[in-house]
Amino acid sequence: MSKKVVTLGEIMLRLSTPDFKRFVQADSLDVTYGGGEANVAAALCNYGLQGVFVTKVPDNPIGQSAINHLRRFGVDTQFIVKGGDRLGIYFLETGASMRASQVIYDRSGASIAEAGPRDFDFDSILKDADWFHTTGITPALSDSAAELAEAALKAARAKGITTSIDLNYRKKLWSKEKARSVMTRLCQWVDICIGNEEDADTTLGFKAAQTDVSKGELNLDGYKEVFRQMREKFGFKVIASSLRESHSASDNGWSALVYDGSEFYHTRQYEVRIVDRVGSGDSFASGLIYGLITGMSLKDAAEFGVAASALKHTIPGDMNHATLKEVLDLMKGDASGRVQR
Repeated sequence: MSKKVVTLGEIMLRLSTPDFKRFVQADSLDVTYGGGEANVAAALCNYGLQGVFVTKVPDNPIGQSAINHLRRFGVDTQFIVKGGDRLGIYFLETGASMRASQVIYDRSGASIAEAGPRDFDFDSILKDADWFHTTGITPALSDSAAELAEAALKAARAKGITTSIDLNYRKKLWSKEKARSVMTRLCQWVDICIGNEEDADTTLGFKAAQTDVSKGELNLDGYKEVFRQMREKFGFKVIASSLRESHSASDNGWSALVYDGSEFYHTRQYEVRIVDRVGSGDSFASGLIYGLITGMSLKDAAEFGVAASALKHTIPGDMNHATLKEVLDLMKGDASGRVQR
């Protein structure tokens, strides 16, 4: 029987401009669905695990369309609750070269923001689960969503289920002060902490010295000290950080760091030409989870996560549709991109 991973969060309707157009140019928008925890569940299903996604969506055709999108990729949607007024929307203008991408949110009053612990039966949801995952986006949506995320983490911890969180700070959703207060509380229930250098600084107050990703500057010793402090404060079993060196909106360096209290490891770095970078952090999280839950070593799990997320940069949409074989082949060094016949 495959491992069962439960994820909790928001799924949104994504409307993006085609062909790298600016919002003011576009006469049409491409439609898809996505969200941090939903992206993780879909990727894990793609690798052969049982991915379960938990959320609340409106009881209307748009909410049903989001559910149908998840089912298309094998995600278990049986615990999704229907209610509330609307599905959140985000608009994406994909950048290129020196022009950055832009995201505009229209998610205020979304169904998940009105959800709370009373809406879900975690005894049923977490039955036979091996892992529970959420992100810092969910508690940022509202106080009740923060209560929901904490209740879910507590329920999973009480059942002995491995818990993970991707810090994922979104400045358009809440202040640094509110994020730090809430995330510090949630992280006491977390086993595996995932996030980049900005998230760790903003949400938990840990900053790596002399690091400027906009200039491609990485201080690995600084990260190790930050990881050590995070582990000392929260007792995390594993801490992982994706590392993005932004040469431009089109070309990035991509790697990751992992630490378990004794081993500190920096993965191979990929130079990626970006088709769509949205969801790349989620694809790293899902790859790391896949590696750890299937018994890979810490190093191999990190390499799997980085390879998976490097491939995600080449795939349009929020979700990673790279196959297990493609990720494993890239881990082994096949980055040629040659046509497979």
